[in-house]
Amino acid sequence: MRQWLLADRPVGRALADGDFALVDAPMPVPGEGQILLAVRWLGFEPAQKGWMENFGGYVAPIELGDVMRGMGVAEVVESRGGRWPVGTMVAGMTGWTEYLVSDGEGFDICHPDLPPHAMLGVLGIPGLTAWHGFYRIGRPVAGDVVVVSGAAGATGSVAGQLAKVAGCHVIGIAGGPDKCAWLVQEAGFDAAIDYREGKVAEQLKALAPKGCDIVYDNVGGAVLDAMLARLAIGARVVLCGGISRYEQGGQIAGPGNYFNIILRRARMEGFIILDHQAHWAAMRDRLAALVLADRLRWQVDEQQGFEAAPAALARLFTGANRGKQIVKL
Repeated sequence: MRQWLLADRPVGRALADGDFALVDAPMPVPGEGQILLAVRWLGFEPAQKGWMENFGGYVAPIELGDVMRGMGVAEVVESRGGRWPVGTMVAGMTGWTEYLVSDGEGFDICHPDLPPHAMLGVLGIPGLTAWHGFYRIGRPVAGDVVVVSGAAGATGSVAGQLAKVAGCHVIGIAGGPDKCAWLVQEAGFDAAIDYREGKVAEQLKALAPKGCDIVYDNVGGAVLDAMLARLAIGARVVLCGGISRYEQGGQIAGPGNYFNIILRRARMEGFIILDHQAHWAAMRDRLAALVLADRLRWQVDEQQGFEAAPAALARLFTGANRGKQIVKL
């Protein structure tokens, strides 16, 4: 079998081919009570670049030479009295490997009524993150004006649609006319701003003249600063991600408009979804119900082949992906 290993740390720079090494490895053999998993899909998150840098400290370090960490969907192909029978599809932290042995700890059975790879997107870390951030921190009230950055991504698109379900007026910020059109025409956003055209602050002022009650930020940097300039009284700012900082090694200036948090009596809070695993099953049930009722649309950007993993991760930082970035092995 093959594995992708971490070969270098992309601190303060973009990902490079030399950051990963593709190696052959012996097939793992399950012991008593274990299962052999064949990875069928890999999922990709912007946070993986931070893991490579060992930035943040909220997960165990990845050492050089370790299998690259990442979520995946896998099929049970052998079971020696293990937790699940052969043929079961499960999702969890597989890493970038074609096969692995597990006792099942940390894995969840895929939803029976949706494609298995939904567990990497709308029912996975992105969907769970959107749900927790929007409902637990955003605390929506019908009629709220909501702005979401990174709105066409796997997390932002779900957060914005949850806002529509909650009866809010939703503005998305995304890169490119195609993504903005999808937000309005398919995902049901009320308006979309193409940040690549510039003048985000001016467009947001025109679209939200009375300010924004909930800011759901996946980007940071100048986009966050523009959103902070439009806070309504009592606004809630959800800090979910900061894709703008991943090319800069974490060394970015703080937002110039932070004082609006005081002037508008607002609240700004960050979170890590890994801290809330006790609630994942309940959140997944609610998300799946919305998908099956056609009240929640989701996109998948599927690349092909295990060899495509490094390039698929890099797509997240150029905005090339449309929806959840995955690779089918």
